[in-house]
Amino acid sequence: MYKTLILLTISNIFMTAAWYGHLKFKNKALWLVILVSWLIAFVEYCFQVPANRIGSQYFTVTQLKTIQEIITLAVFVIFSTLYFKEKFAWNHFVGFCFLVLAAYFIFRAR
Repeated sequence: MYKTLILLTISNIFMTAAWYGHLKFKNKALWLVILVSWLIAFVEYCFQVPANRIGSQYFTVTQLKTIQEIITLAVFVIFSTLYFKEKFAWNHFVGFCFLVLAAYFIFRAR
């Protein structure tokens, strides 16, 4: 179970870099940033696919997706704060809390 969380976290670090890292290189050719993003995304998939394969032994697909979204947001907050120097505002915190609340209901026993 912990292996799934670790692999998903690593996967999301690469995914976030692939999706948003190129925004600091707006002067580079679009074809180049697409190519680099795809290469980074390939590494992301090398962690994401095993994470979901292993995780499916413990979680439903809906639970796996929920875990992935929470990890994605946590990684993105760190990335946007460190890489883009954006501030994490109170409304971001409140929105994040609502997503965690949503996860609670998804994981709640039937």
